[in-house]
Amino acid sequence: MSKVSVLVVDDASFIRDLVKKCLRNYFPGIRIEDAVNGKKAQAILAREAFDLVLCDWEMPEMSGLELLTWCREQDNLKTMPFVMVTSRGDKENVVQAIQAGVSGYVSKPFTNEQLLTKVKQALNKVGKLDTLMNSAPTKMNSAFGNDSLSALTGGKAEVVGAAPVNPFAKPVAAAPAPAAAPSRGLLNSPPVKAPAASAAPTGGRGQGQLRLSSGTQPCVIKALSLKEALLVVKRTDILPQVLESAVLDLEQGDNAETARLNGYLHAIVAHEQKPDSEWLQLTFRFVDKDAQKLDYISRLIARGTAQKHFVPGA
Repeated sequence: MSKVSVLVVDDASFIRDLVKKCLRNYFPGIRIEDAVNGKKAQAILAREAFDLVLCDWEMPEMSGLELLTWCREQDNLKTMPFVMVTSRGDKENVVQAIQAGVSGYVSKPFTNEQLLTKVKQALNKVGKLDTLMNSAPTKMNSAFGNDSLSALTGGKAEVVGAAPVNPFAKPVAAAPAPAAAPSRGLLNSPPVKAPAASAAPTGGRGQGQLRLSSGTQPCVIKALSLKEALLVVKRTDILPQVLESAVLDLEQGDNAETARLNGYLHAIVAHEQKPDSEWLQLTFRFVDKDAQKLDYISRLIARGTAQKHFVPGA
């Protein structure tokens, strides 16, 4: 019996590794190939057949939507399951993907269960699921961050010690973006709600929303560089995990658009030097390679201005 084959398309190697590890853990007999963007995926699909494509939306050279549109124009790819795995989860984007012929939609950040559910649904529609299920699944770890750690360290645990040295040479504000904001790296969506006056520590230089698989919470952006952002969030019952996949939403201001930056949590420490610290300091490392997103961050840094500071309990 031939193996079920899946093509994973994402410009972030971190995300590709997470998806591949999740699928291989649950479906030991699966065959997986990957591509760094739509253009590379197009070349692969032109020479070999796949049972499923899991594809990011925002990528350099050719986006996921462009790849999907091309696939549906090919006689041999019209019915191939194509699932978008992306931070573009707004209704208008989902509708756009559906109109282009998408088979399923997974919003970043996601859990293993969410990804596997969409994969099984897509393969079941084309009669390929039974082939996969003939291989006994291994025990699935529901903690997406733990799979992230294993995928990137080869099973070696990473130790988070004292607060890291500020990696940013020039801490700047996460301020409104320039007037001519890039379109592909941004989403037309309602503006991000600012944290309440009691929801952020003194010294915040900008505001955003951090989206984790456990939920969304406001954050204060303490510093920003092309590689990462230093964030402060209120501690909750569910603690974030090192190497957990996440999405950082930054409001652009008057034009009511939000930049969605994909990444993972590189370090987590207490913001205050006490064991019962109410705040956590997170180093959020970007994984996007899209030139327009990088350009957006660059201009955000260059044109940043200090925003209002918030005091807990004020």
